[in-house]
Amino acid sequence: MRFESILFEQSRAGSGVGGPEEPDYFADLNLDQVLESMTAGRERYELKPLFYAPLHDADAVRYRHEVLRDLDKREVLEPVTRFAETMRQMRQHLDQERKLHYLLQKQAWFLDAAEIYCQAVRALAEELAARDVTSRGLRRFRRYLARYAGSERFTSLAAETQALKDALARIRYAVRIHGPRVTVSRYEGEPDYGAEVEETFAKFKQGAVKSYLVHLPEYAEMDHVEARIIGLVAKLHPDVFGTLDGYCTRHRDYLDPTIGRFDREVQFYLAYLELIGRHKAAGLPFCYPRVSARSKETAAEDTFDLALANKLVPGGGTVVTNDFRLEGPERIFVVSGPNNGGKTTFARTFGQLHYLASLGLPVPGRSARLFLPDRIYTHFEKEEDIETLRGKFEDELVRVHVILEQATADSVIVMNESFNSTTLNDALFVGTEVMRRILDLGCLGVYVTFVDEIASLSEATVSMVSQVVAGNPAERTFKVLRKPAGGLAYAWAIAEKYGLTYERLLERIG
Repeated sequence: MRFESILFEQSRAGSGVGGPEEPDYFADLNLDQVLESMTAGRERYELKPLFYAPLHDADAVRYRHEVLRDLDKREVLEPVTRFAETMRQMRQHLDQERKLHYLLQKQAWFLDAAEIYCQAVRALAEELAARDVTSRGLRRFRRYLARYAGSERFTSLAAETQALKDALARIRYAVRIHGPRVTVSRYEGEPDYGAEVEETFAKFKQGAVKSYLVHLPEYAEMDHVEARIIGLVAKLHPDVFGTLDGYCTRHRDYLDPTIGRFDREVQFYLAYLELIGRHKAAGLPFCYPRVSARSKETAAEDTFDLALANKLVPGGGTVVTNDFRLEGPERIFVVSGPNNGGKTTFARTFGQLHYLASLGLPVPGRSARLFLPDRIYTHFEKEEDIETLRGKFEDELVRVHVILEQATADSVIVMNESFNSTTLNDALFVGTEVMRRILDLGCLGVYVTFVDEIASLSEATVSMVSQVVAGNPAERTFKVLRKPAGGLAYAWAIAEKYGLTYERLLERIG
């Protein structure tokens, strides 16, 4: 059986690889922040395009879930992580080899890189053979790796590499320095004067003594004297160094393309597992969602904004979790409540969950059932752009028009506090018309608004309200609960606008 990708089924390998540009909704959902934190230190793998490629098929998602469940096992994760680290060392050697100037030194670094590669392949092949892996991806890769490790191409590379390393290790030479003159000759059994000096002065040693050895810094690049000495050594041993020269020419492309692709693609999993591992250690739950490209009944328990958790967890902050569900004809959450109460965070969470699920990754929450959208659209407040010569309200209308033109029944739309820049009557009129268009499409979404009336437009809308502490409206709980709108959202907005909120009044009275 052929192996093509650890991310995609063979028949779909490469079909979901995204482009170099991040989706325009990434910034609104703070997915750009999540991605930056995951890929930091992994720039050489160019992982971002892989995260720009959501899947739209439930079986493709299950393919990744299977791999991740295998990697959840410590006995599988550890050898894969060691392989990735060893391959990183190999690539560092190749990077260094390209930076060097002296040919013999470049060849030595190249030989070391090939040796590291052979060790990495052999170790992973042996360890995976002894592990219980059940995923289609890792089972197919294990079979490929076993065949490759036993192939003539690899075994001859490994044997030649080891033979050449042994031949170089057997070379002995003598260096005589007399003033400015340096002579290099074959080693003919000359005595080791260092050992003789130590033996002579050993009788004067009295207990522990202070070391006056100076540790000189080591540089990857040889200086011209070292290069000249090695050049003379090569002349003394033309057979070995001639073999080295031919080796570097023949094996310039020793890296197997499939092994190289696995090395890059497995970083997709390792990066995300490392990220959520920190949050799991802080007690936050993650789960493998049940996904569907047909059913739009969605739900999540104890879910949260992953980008916000990234900010709070390192400082020991508390992450508030929320639940939601859409059943039967329900399609849109209409979220209202006081400002700074968690409405925008809830909207971002909804969008993040659907995107992470479509990447085939575990999502924040104790359990989740999610839809695989064809695309995600977001409409968040933006600063006015002087180049467009449009006012804020007009710009919002233009952006909403583009979304409604492009969205389909299989899309997810997240609208956050749209039309706040206009009057209540205009916001009610425009918001109602926009919501009716969204409902006609039948897509899923979240609509954060201060216009409570929109929450009861149809049976497809579900009202969610951000909560405050009973008896203390200044203290937010950041919980967003499924309940009828309280009719106070616009009052909260007006109070905030004119500095009449409970907090602002206390400040002014104080």
